Amino acid sequence: MSVSEYNNQFTTALKESLDAETFVKISLGNYKGEEEALKQLLIRKVIIKRETKLAFTYRYKTRDVVKNYAPDEAVDLISGYLDNGFKIATLFSTEKDLILEELNNGKMVLRESKASSKEAPSVSHDKEKTRLIKPDSKSYLTELKITDAEGKVFKNAQDKFRQINHYIEILSSLIKELPAGTIKKVADMGSGKGYLTFALYDYLHSVLKLESQVVGVEYRQDMVDLCNQVAEKSSFAQLNFVQGTIEDYNAEHVNLLIALHACDTATDDAIFKGIKANAELIVVAPCCHKQIRREIEHHKVKNDVSFLTKYGIFLERQAEMVTDGIRALILEYFGYKTKVFEFISDAHTPKNVLVVGVKSKALSAERKAEVLQKIKASKEYFGIGYHHLERLLDI
Repeated sequence: MSVSEYNNQFTTALKESLDAETFVKISLGNYKGEEEALKQLLIRKVIIKRETKLAFTYRYKTRDVVKNYAPDEAVDLISGYLDNGFKIATLFSTEKDLILEELNNGKMVLRESKASSKEAPSVSHDKEKTRLIKPDSKSYLTELKITDAEGKVFKNAQDKFRQINHYIEILSSLIKELPAGTIKKVADMGSGKGYLTFALYDYLHSVLKLESQVVGVEYRQDMVDLCNQVAEKSSFAQLNFVQGTIEDYNAEHVNLLIALHACDTATDDAIFKGIKANAELIVVAPCCHKQIRREIEHHKVKNDVSFLTKYGIFLERQAEMVTDGIRALILEYFGYKTKVFEFISDAHTPKNVLVVGVKSKALSAERKAEVLQKIKASKEYFGIGYHHLERLLDI
């Protein structure tokens, strides 16, 4: 039998395994072709946008390259590789393994063996992400136009739904750092339409099985009325929304205080409320760092970074980092373990910084003095007369 006949027999078996849905994978090896550094080719079936494809993983010496092809095109490519390049090919199916090999003397061998796998692998292109908030017919997601009545996420709400889950994943990891049952009262400052407030309530009650009271604080009365209606329809008895400002809200007994995208010094107001309430967890995503930028622009101190801050965009970024850096120091001064990391709020807005304070043991007098000195030195270096949070806390 000629080389081409052996190849045809192998590709015929491949087509039959695809048609019978017994196909598992293909491995091509012992590459002798002209493409430099190519070592191996692995092929598996995937479903992409509801279409069957064969994913080719080209393994080079220092990298992998993945390309997806329609089944007919993939079979033609495999046939070409068998004619010119790879000297051994193994077809794995749930019925048998089929090995085609060209020996050193040029002779072709085609042999069968017992199936290595009795079950076809998953054909999902992406691993299904385990989501803490599931869309399955939750009334608040329907009322907020995230899903239809059957729990299917609307196409134009996919980004928002991912954002909600990303937010809950972050809060989940932070809540797990606290002793069990710590979160009894939550205040979400500037809750807006309540997407994240509802999701947090759902997570606390449905997943963690807590009886936490959750309050959304929002200045716009129409948003407050809408969210209270949705909460009532969803039978979320311990969730309510109130009209007011962060500055005026009484945060007494709050264990978890959240403020996402509170503008400029409103973030300081939120942190101040959390510290005064002795909250176990404070989570803020600041924006519009105008107060410190005005201070830096007013004093125009010359320092080692002046060559950068003569450009407005760099000055703005510096003001953001300095503002939030001092906030983190102040939280540390009051006995909070601080974290600052990037939080991508959704696909259509810029990346944000999340500043987190987890209540820890009180600092020693010596360490508190060190933190105060660091705050003072930072203000002097950048030409900052005062930081709003510092004034609120009178330190």
